[in-house]
Amino acid sequence: MIRLTWVQPEDLLGHEIRQARLDGREPARIEARWKAAGGPDAPERAGASPEPVSRSLRLLAEDLLDELADLPSALKADEPTEWTALTAACPDWPAPQRRTGVSPAALEAAWLGRAAGCLLGKPVEKLPLNGIRALAEAAGNRPLTTWFTAEGVPAELLARHPWNRRSAATSLAENIDGMPEDDDLNYPLLNLLLLRRHGRAFTTDQVAALWLDELPPGRTFTAERVAFRNLLGGVEPPRTARYRNPFREWIGALIRADVHGWTNPGDPAAAAEQAYRDAVLTHTANGVYASMFIAATLAAAATGTIDVHACLRTGRTVVPARSRLAEAIDHAIQLAHEHDDFDDVVDALHARYDATHHWVHAIPNTALITAALTHADGDFSGSICRAVSGGWDTDSNGATAGSVAGLLAGSPEALPERWRAPLKNRLATTVADFDGTGFDTLAHLTHLEATRP
Repeated sequence: MIRLTWVQPEDLLGHEIRQARLDGREPARIEARWKAAGGPDAPERAGASPEPVSRSLRLLAEDLLDELADLPSALKADEPTEWTALTAACPDWPAPQRRTGVSPAALEAAWLGRAAGCLLGKPVEKLPLNGIRALAEAAGNRPLTTWFTAEGVPAELLARHPWNRRSAATSLAENIDGMPEDDDLNYPLLNLLLLRRHGRAFTTDQVAALWLDELPPGRTFTAERVAFRNLLGGVEPPRTARYRNPFREWIGALIRADVHGWTNPGDPAAAAEQAYRDAVLTHTANGVYASMFIAATLAAAATGTIDVHACLRTGRTVVPARSRLAEAIDHAIQLAHEHDDFDDVVDALHARYDATHHWVHAIPNTALITAALTHADGDFSGSICRAVSGGWDTDSNGATAGSVAGLLAGSPEALPERWRAPLKNRLATTVADFDGTGFDTLAHLTHLEATRP
């Protein structure tokens, strides 16, 4: 029996109950009804699913999802998604700027950095923090400084903490042969295609139409899959982000932000606004802010004239000041400055978020990315290794940290050879005609969009 995950009402309800607690709604009464009826809890690992349920239980789940959506939120005023209210909640919103130049070399380093960071994190995606640390330690690679490997790792340790089964064949040091397909690269490719077709004035509806034309549904996950389902069911943006979508504050919009930042060098406000129009197809509130934060950070980094700390401060200006994401970013930066050992930073973040947030949620992952970039002072190897060694959504966090640090590095040659050589200037994808394209070609195409009037 084929059972598609992340769209069945009984799978979604537990996640929506958890999200309700995070965003200031009180779901106790609804949760009690669900448990009394024998409903399953939310699976902890993304993609896991409980056993199929009865039709009556599925219908109950649909009703309860709608009831949860109607609950009032105590945080709504501080965490708006509507554009005017969002920008009003950012007292230091950056003024519009004339775009500066960005070199093709810097953009190539950003593409390479995104790929290398993603690939570094792929074999340990979904593993708990203690498993990641144990696997690195067993290979003599802790603190993490290079690719994960199975060589020298005891079989009993691998039995307890197996590599991500879909990734190990292409992402362990002994197996890397170019950049394999991953959604963390597919979405930047889609957004490059979006700009080539529609320019900077694209609409959220055009993002949706592009997905329907070019994105295989099976390559979508969590919020993106729910939004895709909603589109096919006739739900229009931006309701696609809200309708029975408990993943709307997870990391999916963040991993789509890079091209918006890369193509607006020196204009973080424009980068954030582009990221917003993309993100609201699938996300709300903190899920949207995370995308805007990264886009604005990258727009600052693309100028090539300021350090990572200044870039992150710029990114912070487009996050509503009283939001949970703003607090998480500030706390992450504070931790990174307080601790010499990054493990202590990671332990503090996990102590803060593990009990309350799913490991794919935007808030803890954005905090970790911010902490990694801050603690490494923007150094490329230090940034991607810290981001991945911190756990949670390892490949996405490594990709975003690599994008920022690669852009700051300024050229492919500034990235250590051990990260560049295995990629062989080639990535695999099912997006449009990009399969097998080189990172130098992608940089050229991105540069054309960054310099388009």
